[in-house]
Amino acid sequence: MPLTLTVLGTASPHPGPGWPCSGYLLAGGGAEVWVDAGPGTFAALQQHTDPARLTAIWISHLHADHSTDLLSAAYAFAHGGMAPAAPVPVYAPQDCARRLAGFLGRADVDFLKDVFDFRALYDGHDVRHWNLRLTARAVAHDTEAYGLRAECQGSVLAYSGDSGPCPALAELALRADLFLCEADIDTHREGEQVHLTPEDAGRVAHQARVRRLLVTHVGPTLTRETATARAAAVSGRPTAAAVEGETHTC
Repeated sequence: MPLTLTVLGTASPHPGPGWPCSGYLLAGGGAEVWVDAGPGTFAALQQHTDPARLTAIWISHLHADHSTDLLSAAYAFAHGGMAPAAPVPVYAPQDCARRLAGFLGRADVDFLKDVFDFRALYDGHDVRHWNLRLTARAVAHDTEAYGLRAECQGSVLAYSGDSGPCPALAELALRADLFLCEADIDTHREGEQVHLTPEDAGRVAHQARVRRLLVTHVGPTLTRETATARAAAVSGRPTAAAVEGETHTC
C-alpha cells in the first residue's frame, strides 16, 4: 500500500464555508492516521474513511485550528455509533487530554479512556504502526509544537505543523518525497518567528532537497495561488497548493 496524504482542511486561523482548518489523512503500510484535527476535519474525514478504522490520531499542537475536532470525534465514538474496537491512540502534546476534559466540564480525564488512549509527544518521539513509522520533532512556535516525519516502505512524507524558521524543519524534511509545509504569513514582524512565509517554506524545501513541496495553512493576508508561486520561486522543486479533497501519493 503506497504512502498517501489526503487533504481534509487547510484554513487558517478559522474554518470557512467548505473550508475546514488543518487536517489530513495519512495512510500507508496498513495504517490510517488522522493528522491534526482542526474544526471541520472530522466531517471531511468521514468522506474518505470510517473513523472507527483509524489506527491513530496525531496532533501537532493544541491551538484550536489544529485540535478542536477531537471533541467531535469523542462524541462520535462515545455516543454516535462509531465506536472503534479499542481506544484510539492520540499522539499529542502533554496537556491534550486535560484540555479536552476541561472543555467538557470534567476535572479528570478517565471518562475518555474508552475512546482515546492519550500518549504525550516529545522531541524525537518515534512510533511504528504496522509498516508506518511516525517521528516527531519539536519546532519553533508560540506553544509546544511538533513537526512530523512519516516513513513507509521507502517513501517519506514530512509535515511542518505550525512553525517559524528553525533547523529542525530541514532535518525533518531531509530528502522527503513530499513536504507539506505551512506558509501562513506574508512577512515576518519584528521579534515574531512563529510562522513561515512562502519564501521560508521554499528555502526549507530547497535546503532539505525534498522531491515535492505542498504549501498549506495559508493565512488571510495571502492567497493559496500567491503563496504557492512565491514558495516555488525559491524552492527549485515542483510546488503545489494543498487543496481539500485531493490525495497525494509519496
